[in-house]
Amino acid sequence: MAETAVSLAGQHALPKILEAVKMLRDLPNEVRDITDELESFQDFINDADKVAEAEEDDRRRHRIKERVMRLREAAFRMEDVIDEYNISGEDEQPDDPRCAALLCEAVAFIKTQILRLQSAYKIQDVKSLVRAERDGFQRHFPLEQRPTSSRGNQDVTWKNLRRVPLFIEEDEVVGLDNDRATLKNWLTKGREKRTVISVVGIAGVGKTTLAKQVYDQVRNNFECHALITVSQSYSAEGLLRRLLDELCKLKKEDPPKDVSNMESLIEEVRNRLRNKRYVVLFDDVWNETFWDHIESAVIDNKNGSRILITTRDEKVAGYCRKSSFVEVHKLEKPLTEEESLKLFCKKAFQNSSNGDCPEELKDISLQIVRKCKGLPLAIVVIGGLLSQKDENAPEWGQFSRDLSLDLERNSELNSITKILGLSYDDLPINLRSCLLYFGMYPEDYEVQSDRLIRQWIAEGFVRHETGKSLEEVGHQYLSGLVRRSLVQVSSLRIDGKVKRCRVHDLIHDMILRKVKDTGFCQYIDGPDQSVSSKIVRRLTIATDDFSGSIGSSPIRSIFISTGEDEVSQHLVNKIPTNYMLVKVLDFEGSGLRDVPENLGNLCHLKYLSFRYTGIASLPKSIGKLQNLETLDIRDTHVSEMPEEISKLTKLRHLLSYFTGLIQWKDIGGMTSLQEIPPVTIDDDGVVIREVEKLKQLRKLWVEDFRGKHEKTLCSLINEMPLLEKLLINRADESEVIELYITPPMSTLRKLVLFGKLTRFPNWISQFPNLVQLRLGGSRLTNDALKSLKNMPRLLFLGLGYNAYEGETLRFHCGGFQKLKQLSLGSLDQLKCILIDRGALCSVEEIVLRDLSQLKTVPSGIQHLEKLKNLYIDDMPTEFEQRIAPDGGEDHWIIQHVPHVRIWSRYAEEPSHIFGRSHH
Repeated sequence: MAETAVSLAGQHALPKILEAVKMLRDLPNEVRDITDELESFQDFINDADKVAEAEEDDRRRHRIKERVMRLREAAFRMEDVIDEYNISGEDEQPDDPRCAALLCEAVAFIKTQILRLQSAYKIQDVKSLVRAERDGFQRHFPLEQRPTSSRGNQDVTWKNLRRVPLFIEEDEVVGLDNDRATLKNWLTKGREKRTVISVVGIAGVGKTTLAKQVYDQVRNNFECHALITVSQSYSAEGLLRRLLDELCKLKKEDPPKDVSNMESLIEEVRNRLRNKRYVVLFDDVWNETFWDHIESAVIDNKNGSRILITTRDEKVAGYCRKSSFVEVHKLEKPLTEEESLKLFCKKAFQNSSNGDCPEELKDISLQIVRKCKGLPLAIVVIGGLLSQKDENAPEWGQFSRDLSLDLERNSELNSITKILGLSYDDLPINLRSCLLYFGMYPEDYEVQSDRLIRQWIAEGFVRHETGKSLEEVGHQYLSGLVRRSLVQVSSLRIDGKVKRCRVHDLIHDMILRKVKDTGFCQYIDGPDQSVSSKIVRRLTIATDDFSGSIGSSPIRSIFISTGEDEVSQHLVNKIPTNYMLVKVLDFEGSGLRDVPENLGNLCHLKYLSFRYTGIASLPKSIGKLQNLETLDIRDTHVSEMPEEISKLTKLRHLLSYFTGLIQWKDIGGMTSLQEIPPVTIDDDGVVIREVEKLKQLRKLWVEDFRGKHEKTLCSLINEMPLLEKLLINRADESEVIELYITPPMSTLRKLVLFGKLTRFPNWISQFPNLVQLRLGGSRLTNDALKSLKNMPRLLFLGLGYNAYEGETLRFHCGGFQKLKQLSLGSLDQLKCILIDRGALCSVEEIVLRDLSQLKTVPSGIQHLEKLKNLYIDDMPTEFEQRIAPDGGEDHWIIQHVPHVRIWSRYAEEPSHIFGRSHH
């Protein structure tokens, strides 16, 4: 009987076992299907959201929004099960008996299969949930069928776009010539007393654009200058600290460490402004008491110093009158129709070969422009949107009609707000998420593009493209947002890529409205705030005493942004226990002191940053973060990593400046690494053998190089197929860098060699894509410039610390056609610089620093028509006198240069700053 019972039980169990095996076998396909379905479901949610916004009946709109929230919860469930599957190991096949042999223990294999089976059942449940929610919404609030040409379905790779410059160097806003002239006159001429100049106007009219453009034109006419973004939520102490930081940066000093209160902070600022003629731009001032906070710090030297502010509120300007002379410039007049159309065409046809508006689109373009009511921000955003569409009259005509309907339907919203919303709706889904991510940062925050893109990658917003790294695709996404004028570029790298960026405060306002409705993220900057919705996915905590409830929200990203205030350790310790689904954890710039021991609980974590914090060590549990891709410990006190770091085989970016950070014997297994800390080569060859296993490496920084290492280092470099940046620093001045690198290394873009060279390496000139070259301590006696002058993409050249020991340096005609920046410093033998006509024809900036024997101005500098900035730092007194604007015999040679700065760290008197605009 017992045997019969067992047999029957086995027969009943067999179908379930077979079902489970089939589910496991089909699981990868199921995951692919649900991943594809997630995208179409997000489109469905977006359309449902539009139905809610268009509904005029308040009660019905409320019901629709409730249903949309249920749709979003289902979408989040889809994301969660996809992530859980990825964590459980998607590459193993359950029907392959070799899988068990590949694992250390059979138990681990069985455990993995159980987890994957759970994922399979969850996927079935979620698919049922999604179908039910979608059908339920359609029954109650039917959606129209999406047309195939619907907004937002553009190919986000932009493969078919013509290659055009991503950024317009001259400011795009037109029609401000008179305004510019007025401001420039007020800033550079007139009374000696300190003067506050206010640019006042409504949002989107171009206040910041105008003020920054004029500030950039005149700043080098002043001995000190600084640009500070204020915004609505600022603290007086934070404002003054940023001003102090900017003034210290100008003098190449570190900010003082012992400034602990407002009184000492004010005094530090006053000391740096005392007896100097300065200009400070305070952008986006909201509070009229702002002047009370900074007035005592910005000392009146009665020498023509200026404070420039932009504000929407004329009361702010008036408030300053109680203690200072004030000029107010109202930027009320919108652009004329002609000016508006000119600006629109710059943006809308930026991808066309000639940038002109086609004849068949002129009338439609004018119709669209009129709807923007002369507001520059609205015009460039609409133009950026249309630049991504085909240039055909039917599609543009339909867009114009849709825009009219949208503006009429939403009469309570002003046109610029609606236009920004339309531009957001037009984005592909993953680009919408990329834009919404700016809601994680405070208003007017300038974020580094590398940081932002790594976070996008960790979140899964960036999709794989054949032949490109995720980082390259992320930069494409960012460029797409810039093209659409939804993201503003704060600074560029030498090669034209975005270095820092931000969003306009109106776009930030739009983002905050979107994230509130969608549960995308929440920004908490008060101690008593709580998470407003049970489905909030991302959280920024910008207060050191947060005690509110996060509740049961499935948080996927956490930013802790407390400034210098110490972070609550209670909150920090709670994260690994309560929020184990977190993918991004960013403490950058916070007052964090200690890392919780149970950090390893965060098995989903992909991005972890402790940059600019006070931590001194990392727990061993970091080795459990098997999915970690970025670990940033730059500018911390961490000087040694636990051995467990070697277990992080998916780590791509290990960011640190310490050379002795890791045990190199274990790093060879971390084959995903693209960036590693500086390398010190050992005599036993262990480091080289391990590093040469890292075939994904993009940056190699070698410290303490010795001649005996040259063969092993050459072998290593020649085996790095993707290397983009190479930095080599010799151990001491006697060591010679004698490398024989096999050209061409088509990926290498930046090369820094700091050490003695017996002769100039010919292989350098054979790198076809080299953008930056810096040599230091090379002690070359032959003219290295002959080998470099025809390099096709070289944009920056720096020679320093006796890189060249000749007395004459000559730039021959036709050489360095693409070079934009030239830096020459500490070349003790250099007496003469000759620039032939036709050389350096693209150069925009030249730095001459500590050239003790150079007494005369570089001959031929007068031919450099594109030269904008000339920096003279720590140069001989005779050199400075020869170019002085008040009688210098060689001043005529540089009088065409817009900005010339003479600076010396030893000077008792203020530096001379002058330029073309001064004459």
